[in-house]
Amino acid sequence: MAAENPNQQESVKKQIDPSAKEHFLNGNNLFDESKFNEAIEEFTKAISIDKEYASAYFNRALNYILIKDYDSAKKDINAVMELEPNSPDAPLLMGDIAENNNDLLGARFWYEKALSINPNYVEAKNRLESVDAMLHMDNNEKKGTVQVQEQKKEETVIEEGQIKKVAFYKSTAKFDSVIGLEKIKKYMRDNVVLAIKNPELFKKYGKKLGVGLLLYGPPGVGKTFVINAVAGEAGANVIIAQINQIVDMYTGNTEKNLHAIFEQARGAAPCIIVFDEVDALGVKRGGGGGGGGESSSLRLAVNQFLVEMNGVESNPEGIFVMGTTNQPWDIDPALKRSGRFSDSLYIKPPNYKDRKELFKFYTKNKQRENLDYDRLSRITMGYSPADIDRICDKAAMRPLLHEHETKKERKLSMGDMLAILRDKDLSGSSLDEWYAMVKKDVISKTETQIVDGKKQTTVKEGKLDPQEKILYKTMVSDIKKNTSTFNIMLKKFIRWWALYIF
Repeated sequence: MAAENPNQQESVKKQIDPSAKEHFLNGNNLFDESKFNEAIEEFTKAISIDKEYASAYFNRALNYILIKDYDSAKKDINAVMELEPNSPDAPLLMGDIAENNNDLLGARFWYEKALSINPNYVEAKNRLESVDAMLHMDNNEKKGTVQVQEQKKEETVIEEGQIKKVAFYKSTAKFDSVIGLEKIKKYMRDNVVLAIKNPELFKKYGKKLGVGLLLYGPPGVGKTFVINAVAGEAGANVIIAQINQIVDMYTGNTEKNLHAIFEQARGAAPCIIVFDEVDALGVKRGGGGGGGGESSSLRLAVNQFLVEMNGVESNPEGIFVMGTTNQPWDIDPALKRSGRFSDSLYIKPPNYKDRKELFKFYTKNKQRENLDYDRLSRITMGYSPADIDRICDKAAMRPLLHEHETKKERKLSMGDMLAILRDKDLSGSSLDEWYAMVKKDVISKTETQIVDGKKQTTVKEGKLDPQEKILYKTMVSDIKKNTSTFNIMLKKFIRWWALYIF
């Protein structure tokens, strides 16, 4: 332990009592000898002499952490933050305590706080990256437009690459949490919720009880959440079929894993099986790559997928298979024929009215005042629900930190929202980059080159075949619109005008 922590800068105007300084140095020496309790006694003596000795509080907190007396450590760190509100080390220690108690969100808050004081604080950056990585692996992270509360009945068990038991859950989400998408909700009520709640009515009219449904659209628009809302309305079990758990390097395991998921879903009927980003598994066969290796494995996986879907088609009771994708043109055509993913629904980005309602939804549980939802909707033209959720969450940190630093409560304001929206590192549309990325996949491109002194023009077609151009017409139209030079400039102007003018 250093004699003085470099980030714990004592005021040049404040003189430390020599006897307090002596106890402080004695505490540091005892710390170096791993005599933590004795070190605490010395720091306590230093503090009893000088109640404003921030470094003594800080170093005593370090010792309390090492003996796992976190409550005492927190009291000392709070004292440091009161005495030195610009100390980045105190929030770092708070984050360390939160992380030791498996409070990853709390740890993230404190590491971000440390970085807000000192953006170049390498230790805080490293800690934040580590916590973000752990949060990313957490199965309870946000899905779609809002936090889905799930009650897991069991954990997925995988042994030697084979799924032995599949995790399933009951969703608490409902349609009233889905903003907009009225046609989508009506389809789901009529074709899925009703089938689960009143199967006898479907049998009476010879209507199949199972359905294969594909939800497609840009990332962050709420595809998975719509499915969770369906499950919540119907009271059905849900299995999220995770591609990384299904695909295995050893021959035969991938096929066995697919079979295990469908087999266990029948035992939990009514059950919705969700294949998130289904194009990663049901990739088009014959798409290149030679004749073996990965292509061979993927072909076998698609073939097994078709077998399982055929089984649902012939015996559909209580099994509903749904897939989500950002790139429907990459899915094998055989999976999209009747009886498989025969129906497809486009989940579009929110319009002006929906963005306005999304801002109301994501701020309804926050103390707020004078939020101009119309202006916020204009500023976020072309943003996804996930983008708006992130903006509201980041903005809420500002009054939170204000209360923490000043001990005075205040409400979320329009100024907080604008501050986040003006910070390019904290906000922005995730869809802008996505549209630019997929443009080459769906839009034909004319190329001109000179061969033997003659101009030759060729048309380079996108990935969509003529039937897919019709099937995904609305999505293709959106991509073309959002990647045209005129619309890009128009969006930028409207966003800028609403952000800085009105």
